[in-house]
Parts: sequence; C-alpha cells; structure tokens
Amino acid sequence: MIYPVHSIPLDDCRPPRLDAAVATKWLTAFLRDELVVRRNLGHAVIGLSGGIDSAVTTALCVRALGADHVSCFALPYRTSNPASRADAQLVADSLGVSLRTIDISAAVDGYLQVEADADTRRRGNIMARMRMIILFDQSAKLSGLPIGTGNKTERLLGYFTWHADDAPPLNPLGDLFKTQVWELARFLRLPAQVIDKAPSADLEAGQTDEGDLGLSYPRADAILSRMLDGVGDAELLERGFDADDVAIVRRRVDGTHWKRHLPTTAMLTNTAINEFYLRPVDY
Repeated sequence: MIYPVHSIPLDDCRPPRLDAAVATKWLTAFLRDELVVRRNLGHAVIGLSGGIDSAVTTALCVRALGADHVSCFALPYRTSNPASRADAQLVADSLGVSLRTIDISAAVDGYLQVEADADTRRRGNIMARMRMIILFDQSAKLSGLPIGTGNKTERLLGYFTWHADDAPPLNPLGDLFKTQVWELARFLRLPAQVIDKAPSADLEAGQTDEGDLGLSYPRADAILSRMLDGVGDAELLERGFDADDVAIVRRRVDGTHWKRHLPTTAMLTNTAINEFYLRPVDY
C-alpha cells in the first residue's frame, strides 16, 4: 500500500505533502503486522529523546499495540539538555506510556577514560551506540523489539550514526521526509512544544540539525524529493532551487550511500547471504 502524496507543480520549490490520515492508518497496520503477526511479539521499545521523530514513533506504536505494550526510555548523557528529558516526559504523559530514565554517562565515560582525545563527533557516535545497546537489552528483557525513529531525510543525507540510529529492525518513519513527520505529528496532536522546537541531536549546547546540515529541512526535502524522481542538478537550478543547497544535498547523498546498506560481503560462492541466498519474503 502506498500513502498518497499531494502533487507539486514542476516549478514549485515546496517539499512534498502527506495525507496524514492515510499514512497513520497504514503505519499503524504495518507495526501491528510486523510485531504481532510476523514476529509474535507484542511489545515495542523506544528511545524517547524528547524530539519529534521518537514522539511520532511512540504515538504510532500506541495506536498499534496499546500504551501498556509500549516502553519508552530516556537515555541522557551528563551534558544532555534537561529540557529534552522534560519534553520526553511530556510526550509520555500525553500518550499514557511508561518512561524510564537510564543515564548513560558512566558507561560512556568508562570508555572515554582511555580515549580522552575523542572529538565531539566520536563522542556523539559512542553515545548513540551505547543507547542502542541499552534498547536492545531492554527489548530482550521485555520480550519486545526496539523500534527505529530515523526519517527519510536523515537517512538520505547520512545524518545518523551507523549501527546505532539505523540498527532497530523496524522503522515506521524511514520513508517519510522530515517535513512529513511534522505533518504527522500535528495530525496525531502531539504536544506543540515538541513539534515547534528546533530539531537537535542534543550533543552540545546550541547544536541543531539544520545548523549541522547547512540548510533547512523544508529546503532539503524539496530537493531530495525531486532528486529521487530523477531530476538532475541542472534542472533543479532551472526550477529555482539554490545552487549551494543543491550542492550540499548532492554531496551528502552521494557521500553517504554506503551507510544505507548492509555490510559488503566478499562473495566466494553462489549462496552468499543477502547477495544470492534469499528467502521468498526477502524479495
């Protein structure tokens, strides 16, 4: 099933729109089918950061499974903004789900004691991967499954930590642009405080996603959606898109292609897993 996206005039530079009602119905069915029917699991485990992506993911899981079958975890580091934890609690309260806080500072610092020269990027990756270790372990404890929260924009731009944000086996938002996630959040009536704040990985004071990327999400989504439709860079410029924005998006998409694939296997036989050996469900 494909959810309808509103058509955009060729010379319009807006990002794609979304039929939020249809998308909600489809994603709810997807989660219920993948968790309960295919995997015989009835519990979702989510890292609830206080941001919009994890908030929307939680809301969809509640619709699919019920609040009693959704467990959320706030996983702050000692430098994390306390406002993020407060926003996570606001979302949890609005949806009626449990929220447990597990501070990752001791675990992360245990490694950083022997890697004191790690820069901000490395430290952020370590934190992201530690959070995923906890979510997978809690899933084992609760007989559930960790649910991914990454959106299509982040995935295409490579704005995520490999084997961390992308690690969960289910991802309801992976085919939604960031601007479409905002539309879904409004339809789901999530707290305005969470919807309206600037997206941030919360790695350091004042850090924002759009500051890191060098352009806004709406501008990125408008370009990405047309690139995926086969529109070349020259034609994007003819349609009125900014040359610097197009260059940023193209460089990120091309430079992070490897992050969107399973590890590359050196093939020695015609039964290499994920190369040749596939079950019918894998096609």
